[in-house]
Parts: sequence; C-alpha cells; structure tokens
Amino acid sequence: MKMAKTKKKINLIISYIFLIILGIIMIYPLLWMFSASFKTNNEIFSSLSLIPKQIVSGGYFAGWKGSGQYSFDLYFLNTFIMVIPTVLFTIISSLLVAYGFARFKFRFKKPLFALVIASLMLPTEVVIIPRYMLFNSLNWLNSYLPFIVPAAFATYSFFIFMLVQYIRSIPRELDESAFIDGCSSFAILTKIIVPLCKPALISVGIFQFVWRWNDFLNPLIYISSVRKYPLSLALRMTLDVTDTISWNQVMAMSVLSLVPPVLLFFFTQKYFVEGIATSGLKG
Repeated sequence: MKMAKTKKKINLIISYIFLIILGIIMIYPLLWMFSASFKTNNEIFSSLSLIPKQIVSGGYFAGWKGSGQYSFDLYFLNTFIMVIPTVLFTIISSLLVAYGFARFKFRFKKPLFALVIASLMLPTEVVIIPRYMLFNSLNWLNSYLPFIVPAAFATYSFFIFMLVQYIRSIPRELDESAFIDGCSSFAILTKIIVPLCKPALISVGIFQFVWRWNDFLNPLIYISSVRKYPLSLALRMTLDVTDTISWNQVMAMSVLSLVPPVLLFFFTQKYFVEGIATSGLKG
C-alpha cells in the first residue's frame, strides 16, 4: 500500500511539473511581448530576456496616439462595432437553425444537414471572390455589413453543428412535458432549450468573438477606408507609415488588443469548457 501511494504521489508530482513547464512555454510569448513594449528596438531583436535592461516609458501612450491621422480609440471602437453585432446575430441565427434540425422533422432534412456539414470542408479562400462580387453589387463594400448581415442568416455551419449536438443531448421528454402544459415550439425554445444551452451558446460567442476580433483577411478585402479599419488592419498599418518602426509601440498596442478576448475567456471559461465537453456527447 505504501509503495502504491508513493508511486501515485510521484506520478502526480511529475504531472504537475510537466504542466508547469508546458504552461511556461505557452505563456512565454505573451510575457515577452509585454516585456518588449518597454524595450528599445535593439534590445527587442537582441535579447529574449523578460526583464528590460533599459525601460522605455511612453510606448503605450505614444502607440495609442497612432502614427497617422487617427488614434487607436477609433480602431478599438470600429472593432467592437463590427464584432459585437456579428457575435449576437451568430448566436441567435445558429440557435434557431440548430433547433430546427435537432427537434423537427421536415422534408429534405438529412440532405440539408449534410449540405451544412459539407460546407465545413469548404475553404474560406474559395468563396472570397464570389462574396466580393455579391457584396460589391449590393454596395456593401467599405462597411461592416459583409460581416454582420451574413451572421444573421446562420452562415457559420460549425456553430450550427455544435449546437445541434448539444440540443440533441437534451432529453426530448422535457419538450413533451412542456408541450402537454400548453407551450408552443417557440416557448419550448426560449424557456427550456435556451437556459439549458447556455454553456454552448457562450462557447459560440467566445469562438466567434475571437475569430472576428483577430480576423485580418476579410477586413483587408472588404474595408478600404482607414477611418473604418479594425485593430487587425490598424496594427499592420503601423508598420507601413514610417521608415523607422518603434517596435515597443507596436508591442504595446498588440498587448492592449489582446485584453478584450483574454478577459472574455477568463470570465466565461467555466461555461466554455462545459459547452465544448458536452457538444459531442450525443450524435
């Protein structure tokens, strides 16, 4: 018994050591980026140390002012204006479509769901040109409509699939009991499905928020005015404005751009883990 307990303790200690080392490796780039926001250009490219030899103050203030006509408060505002409606519409539309696939029987249900799943295999780059031509004909270019409007029509098949799996894990007996009590299909959705799907819905919101927050390719294609740039384009633009790049300012703005998605994840990680773990329990 003592040997078994000793072996168990040793295995536990090894596991903790491994996790600590892995955590340090994962978090080191973030710590280095924060440290680099207080370093000179020469030290950034010559040292991997997390402690600056010479602390350069003012990187955050100068970086926030920007190197062009607009400051970063506008770029943060633009990003929120683009991301928040997209996230909300994605959650609502994906939930409605997933509820239909998970709970109702209708003609061509299986082929339509297969089509939704098949669209997961379609690379984004394949549909860029058709989308650009469509949005151009609708006069939506240089606006946030190419991001917000498609989200309102459940165009993200990954989220539909994830919510379908989660709703299928909810016992149908709850729906039947509510129906006997006089609830309509919409009432069942709002009073039963939505509260039980809270972890999955939060997971959808986190995924979509982070993806749209970090998106670079689509804003680069659809947005041409600097005044409407989100953070991803604004950070890239800071490298092209002047010949001499103040990398500590770039790192400072990169650190600030990470704050909203990191805070969102830390405040909702409980629901996020639960939503991801439960989505695949029942097919």
